[in-house]
Amino acid sequence: MTYLRAIRRPRLRWIVTAALLASLTGLVLSQIGAADAAGSTTGAATARAGTAQGGAKPTVVLVHGTWADSGSWGQVVARLQRQGYTVIAFPNPLRSLPDDSAYLAAFLSSIPGPIVLVGHSYGGAVITNAATGNTNVKALVYVDAFLPDEGETLGELIGTPPGSCVLGPPAEIFDLRPIPGAPPGVVDAYIKQGLFPSCFANDLPAKQAAVLAATQRPGSTLTLGQPSGPPAWAEIPSWALVGTVDRVILPATQLFMAERAGARIVKVKASHLSMISQPGAVTRLIVAADRATR
Repeated sequence: MTYLRAIRRPRLRWIVTAALLASLTGLVLSQIGAADAAGSTTGAATARAGTAQGGAKPTVVLVHGTWADSGSWGQVVARLQRQGYTVIAFPNPLRSLPDDSAYLAAFLSSIPGPIVLVGHSYGGAVITNAATGNTNVKALVYVDAFLPDEGETLGELIGTPPGSCVLGPPAEIFDLRPIPGAPPGVVDAYIKQGLFPSCFANDLPAKQAAVLAATQRPGSTLTLGQPSGPPAWAEIPSWALVGTVDRVILPATQLFMAERAGARIVKVKASHLSMISQPGAVTRLIVAADRATR
């Protein structure tokens, strides 16, 4: 008798569990159906309202560069959200230019509707490659960024003209760390924390710059010598914010690339981290790009 009860009790629990799961599944499915119906109605209403105002707001995708992360866009994200934009701060892997670009391209293909694509620093090279052929990307916005042409490498661009604070004896500028499984000679490079404030954050308070130095994400040295592909800026309208006290990508380098791309250029007195020191200017340029391409 005890043995039979021992069998029946787990069986009873299994039956109750199965019934509960079936009930929850039905509830979830019914809610999804209701949400889809409501979403369809709401989406139609939103689309009509957006059309009446000159087109629905795009999704803004922000792509950080090397030695930064998605959190560097925090102030820009908050400003854009207050204006009703859907914003995604994309987690750039910083592994290689072809791989990072392919990852972003796949991500962009999953977003319905228009997109304003924004790249900072190395992120500019990534958006240049990832957006090519994507008809949903209506505008490219470059923030203290690379705008490479086909066949160019970032190593070539950052040295033209010379003077960047990341050029020089590597042992004096970088802390180099191994990448397991990487090709021979390929390592992760961190900017030395003592150099970071004067090189990257020369218009930010010292304490804030020190935190940014400690939280930086490294970039693979592989990215410096990889040639860029067909540029998206050749077919998509572009805007460029140039930091006039940028010591990483010199203003002259930024202006050369932006002018060649036919970008609409805005200059601000900012370091390489203008999205942190001048978030209002960055936000205004993104909004201007959106409004000009609706």
